[in-house]
Amino acid sequence: MDNINIKILAKKLNISTSTISRAFNGSPDINKDTKERILAFAKEHNFLPNHYASNLRDKKSRTLAVIVPEIANDFFAQAINGIEEIARKKGFYILLYRTDDVFEKEVSFINYLNNGKVDGIIMSVSGEANDHNYLRQLEQKNIPVVFFDRVYEDIEAAKVITNDYDSSFAATEHLIDTGCKRIAYLVVNKSISIGKVRMQGYIDALQKHGIPFNDELVIDCSNDEKVNYGILKKVLEELKPDGIFSSVERLAFATYYVCHDLNIDIPRDLKVISFSSLHIAPLLNPPLSTITQPAFELGSKAASLLFDELESKGLPIQKKQHVLKSKLYIRKSSGG
Repeated sequence: MDNINIKILAKKLNISTSTISRAFNGSPDINKDTKERILAFAKEHNFLPNHYASNLRDKKSRTLAVIVPEIANDFFAQAINGIEEIARKKGFYILLYRTDDVFEKEVSFINYLNNGKVDGIIMSVSGEANDHNYLRQLEQKNIPVVFFDRVYEDIEAAKVITNDYDSSFAATEHLIDTGCKRIAYLVVNKSISIGKVRMQGYIDALQKHGIPFNDELVIDCSNDEKVNYGILKKVLEELKPDGIFSSVERLAFATYYVCHDLNIDIPRDLKVISFSSLHIAPLLNPPLSTITQPAFELGSKAASLLFDELESKGLPIQKKQHVLKSKLYIRKSSGG
């Protein structure tokens, strides 16, 4: 069959063109058997719908941009899955952009997307600089933004976060309850929203239990594994903490490597707890105590909020901050 299109497809199958479109867009409100019949017929006749042409007609890209600091990270992988699931149900595609925590990349991506290449943006920010006017330009183009996990407080947008202060307080208090007096706090970027909030929970828990805050035990790390190994080796040899609270999971892994090489026993000599969504945390040796964020739910909630804005038809919508709860899992690495 030559020059097949949606109209011809609809006529041959005796189905409306809107039903054909919903089948190709993955819409959930279509009978499964009908969808399979449409897709099978299309495949048999080598028909692929022109997604971009149809989007141009209604001036919608049916595409979302997802901007994250990294992709090879269990937390962000799960969050992206949550976003993608909601987007797929709505017949949307997603484009992934990785900043590597580089502010210039974030600005470049936003400027590139500012010309209508996407219908909306979901992002976890790099956390740098105080001037975020590049984001405010999106409002003029009616491109909504939703933040998740890492947010900019000065930008009016829907935000989805977790109870990081309470989680950090509870994790630090747990280490104190196991006998720790010198707890090192490992952080990559203190300037981002989660870095500030998590550190405040750590400081307040120390204060509650009468342990003086020691700035030397707040350890600034990097995104480079080799650099972190050197930093942590020096910390464990010279500062000799009895507890480690890692604000990100890769620093907990670096701690494990250094402890192995220095013959430091976890948890006998050093107790460790970390923010982590890694599924294999219970399988590490010893099993890692974690504050586990509901990453998939963070992503799906952020996507749902974005679609609320896209479907509001220009009506004002209240942009709230939504807080989901993380869970503390006590395992052997912290004496559990």
